[in-house]
Amino acid sequence: MDLQLNDKTALVTGSSKGIGEAIARTLAREGASVVVHGRDRSQAERVADAITAQGGRAYAVLGDLTQDEGVERLVAEAEGRVGAIDILINNAGGSGPKNDWRTTEPTGWTSTYDRNVLAAVRVTTRLLPGMRRAHWGRVINISSAAATMPPSTGPDYSAAKAAMNAMTASMAKAVAAEGVTVNAISPGTIRSAKLEDGFRTVAAERGIAAKDAPWADIQRDVLPLFAQVPVGRVGELNELADAVAFLASPLAGYITGVNLRVDGGLSPLL
Repeated sequence: MDLQLNDKTALVTGSSKGIGEAIARTLAREGASVVVHGRDRSQAERVADAITAQGGRAYAVLGDLTQDEGVERLVAEAEGRVGAIDILINNAGGSGPKNDWRTTEPTGWTSTYDRNVLAAVRVTTRLLPGMRRAHWGRVINISSAAATMPPSTGPDYSAAKAAMNAMTASMAKAVAAEGVTVNAISPGTIRSAKLEDGFRTVAAERGIAAKDAPWADIQRDVLPLFAQVPVGRVGELNELADAVAFLASPLAGYITGVNLRVDGGLSPLL
């Protein structure tokens, strides 16, 4: 399927590794010019160089999304490299130190909210006016299954991602008539280097399997300890990235305000 992204430009925040890197690589493979963002120059340039080596168009930019000035510089540099940004993927964020309701502190909530919600707001409010003037744009916010199925731990992270879902719905209504769609994607248990290492460590510590056992054996035995996923396996990065690419494409012009759960059926919500 041709996603018609050959003349589009995309900025993927937090794309120097993990989910963001997979999204950046997929958008570039589909023909978009991609701006790779990170806070570590060598990591961001590694991803951009890899995309270029495979025939894609990619450029690395740096910027602290918790600082207004950093975002201003990032956006200016991104637009200087590829022109007006058509597609914004708000992927940067994440959680801080593990906490629960015995250890959580308001300062931690403030930091988590800033890294996830306000970081996305800072970038989006700078790019959205241009999309509205062009009468075409895509904003995709990377949320989490924790937003609708919050565990007892990490309450600050779950709350921040829930706020991103509400932000998505509000923004989608505001710009729907102007050719701009706004959607969220909520990953479930997605295989990354960090997740795989964690699963392997648990397997070894609990005597389930050797740390270097085949991945199929590791995920079969360890996944049920973390989540009851009906599909019976973790998701792959490319499966998540492909969903993002579709929502970013002209083919998804009638889909907006959606929270797409890529979680193997984990969520009970319709």
